Amino acid sequence: MTEPSAKPGCCWPASAPAIDFPRLSGRCECEVAIIGAGIVGLSTALALCEAGKSVVVLEARQVGRQVTGLSTAKVTTQHALIYRDLIGKAGRATAQAYADANRQALQRIADWVEQYAIDCDFQRRSAYVYSLSEEQDAALVSEAEAARSLGLEARVLARAPLPFPTSSALEFPGQAQFNPARYLLGLAQAVQAKGGRVFEGTRATDFEHRERWQIGFAGGVLSADKLVIATHMPVKTPVDYVSPTQPRCHVAIAFRPRADEVLEGMFIAAAEPTHSIRMAQDEGGPLILVLGPRFNTGQDADVAQRFVELERWARQHLPVAEAVWRWCNEDYDTPDRMAYVGEPDAQKAPGLYLATGFSAWGITNGTASGLGLAQQISTGQWPWGSLFDPRRDAGEDLNQSSDSHTLIDDVQALQPGQGGVISHGDDKLAIWRDDDGKLHALSAECTHMGCPVTWNNADRTWDCPCHGSIFEADGQVRHGPACEPLARRSMPG
Repeated sequence: MTEPSAKPGCCWPASAPAIDFPRLSGRCECEVAIIGAGIVGLSTALALCEAGKSVVVLEARQVGRQVTGLSTAKVTTQHALIYRDLIGKAGRATAQAYADANRQALQRIADWVEQYAIDCDFQRRSAYVYSLSEEQDAALVSEAEAARSLGLEARVLARAPLPFPTSSALEFPGQAQFNPARYLLGLAQAVQAKGGRVFEGTRATDFEHRERWQIGFAGGVLSADKLVIATHMPVKTPVDYVSPTQPRCHVAIAFRPRADEVLEGMFIAAAEPTHSIRMAQDEGGPLILVLGPRFNTGQDADVAQRFVELERWARQHLPVAEAVWRWCNEDYDTPDRMAYVGEPDAQKAPGLYLATGFSAWGITNGTASGLGLAQQISTGQWPWGSLFDPRRDAGEDLNQSSDSHTLIDDVQALQPGQGGVISHGDDKLAIWRDDDGKLHALSAECTHMGCPVTWNNADRTWDCPCHGSIFEADGQVRHGPACEPLARRSMPG
């Protein structure tokens, strides 16, 4: 197998300052508890703090190091070709609400960056969808007309400002980009400055409603009137969101540009297989960031090969030199391309709010969700009609759950850094060999709903092919919906 040339890791957290937040212990009380310190959780927290609410945020791992902190971080109302689709399928009112919500989110991000002096490389850039065929050209013209009818600025150009031929390009000027890890750290500090409390290394595992919400974690309990679960896929909900949504991943590589080359804008292809492109920055200087086509989480037997293919594509199309960073990230797609946000069931779970399913456009959608949730909690009013209604029927379920996986035959053949699943009696075991050569065994059953996990040979993680939970090599939860680690097992034989 050809190995990817870039080192594992993401440029965003690597170039963010080391800011630690305390671990919570004992009993704690607040008006609103927020689980998850990503773009949704911290946007909700800051908006609530600005409204005078008492807020506590619990992050299971580290602020800025999870899904939001690994995103492309395009701060844009351009979400590929979405507006003509929304008008046609959801109606003009919903499409208008979607445009308005994301436009407000873009402006709020810019305002917060300035107001709280957040050092996150915030830069205004145009966002482009580029076309490679006449058929796609027609789709771009239609999308531009739809976007303009909703009050967005959009125009079609003869070609994209890219170093390879394109048929045409749809430009949304005045959009933005930033370092998402730095932005989240800045939001967390702003929450603290406004009287909120942020704790990391504190994984919420139990959620009970007894007059108030009681949120259990190792070493204590957090009591709150309202509970917001902003954990990528909710770890607690009375409504099933794993069935209609599809967890899917993409691989990303950050390259040094050749000879001070600069790409002026942010780019995404109009049709599959899509590539997403933008400039970035780390402590070593400028970067060209490239994302590859999406694939279903846990359903690819050779993720490392995707990095090899992405690097080959980038070298053929872009002025890139050294491949510096590589990483995977995950999104949840919904059938109608809109998130589920709000209070899913006030009878079964009073005061529980959630947000999930951003279909790869979580920066502005996630910010809009946070603003909307804060307003709903503070005033009882959701600002955008039926947009993101968490109780809606979004159409045919997307989820292509699969418990099909390749079993390995010879555990002893595993090299350091490799893993795989074996059958052992009636059970399946997840076996991996660490860099020192020692073999380790875990239960291969995902602790969410029992699906057998698969080995991600690029990230060294165990990925659930059913509902998207991802576990570290040692079984610890990277992100859910699972919230318990894979059980340790004895090595057979």
